[in-house]
Amino acid sequence: MGKFLENEKTIQTQFRISSPYLSDTARSEGLYNGKPRSFCLPIESAEQNLVPEIRESALSHFAKHSIKWHNGQNGKPSNHLCSSQVCCVNFLFPFADRPDELAQVFHLAYPEIEKMLPVENGHYVSFEWIGQENYLGERVPLNGQRSRGALCTSADSIVMFERKDKRRQVVLIEWKYTESYNGNFIKYADSGRDRTKIYRHLFDKADCPINKDILPSFDSLFYEPFYQFMRQQFLANEMEKAHEMGADIVSVLHIAPAHNNDFRKVTSPELEKLGESATSIWKKLVKNEGKFISVSIENFFGNLSGAQLPEIKSWIEYIHARYQWVREQ
Repeated sequence: MGKFLENEKTIQTQFRISSPYLSDTARSEGLYNGKPRSFCLPIESAEQNLVPEIRESALSHFAKHSIKWHNGQNGKPSNHLCSSQVCCVNFLFPFADRPDELAQVFHLAYPEIEKMLPVENGHYVSFEWIGQENYLGERVPLNGQRSRGALCTSADSIVMFERKDKRRQVVLIEWKYTESYNGNFIKYADSGRDRTKIYRHLFDKADCPINKDILPSFDSLFYEPFYQFMRQQFLANEMEKAHEMGADIVSVLHIAPAHNNDFRKVTSPELEKLGESATSIWKKLVKNEGKFISVSIENFFGNLSGAQLPEIKSWIEYIHARYQWVREQ
């Protein structure tokens, strides 16, 4: 377990005990993997893991689009207060119906934004995007229905905007919170299936988005988080070629806490010589500049204030109370 996660468990435990944003019924320890955990809410109060103002609308959005809550039950999010998916929703869903404020935030990474465009049913942000087609050729369940957020490559979130040059850009967001990874080689699934055979056809294409001239080997990508980065980049590349949602450009944005130093570890031995962190290495490996951008949650959201954005003042106060590190840059 990483040091950042250890620290967050302590902070989130205190949040559960004393936060005014939770009801009395949510203050008891919750079960997780069958054991009481101080950093978890009771299962029946799991919806209180979300920002109060979005609880009803976020649950409705996930249900309407059959989006899976990671480790959730009964249509509710995970009861784990350190859930990365919950963190992503807490930060981004409040902007789903606020395109001007969303543009103001994303302008930091994309100064070419002219205006945000709705992604799904009028919402300017959506979640667990898998693409309108099975572009990666991943295994499909027997019922023929792929699930957003489970058993296939999913971008944690998605936004879309019109650029100043009038081209349309879609951004697939890979969100991290407390994650850290070991050096396990994951070329082979638990079933024994060779994962390289699933993605080899994309890697071998002439338009592969990865710079193979500096990549030691295809196998070197089968360590987390590089395995995730690879699949996200493949998805973005195939969506762009298909002009999904009318997109001219599809890129990947990685968002994570700068305070989580555990995530920086380079887990793939062959890639260690390319850089000091997973994200800096991946930026080198992506052929086209701008197709992969990495920003910190602190830089993206830490400078927002109620005076600057009075319409979302209550959300800013919640974020500062729960994710205290966001203001420490």
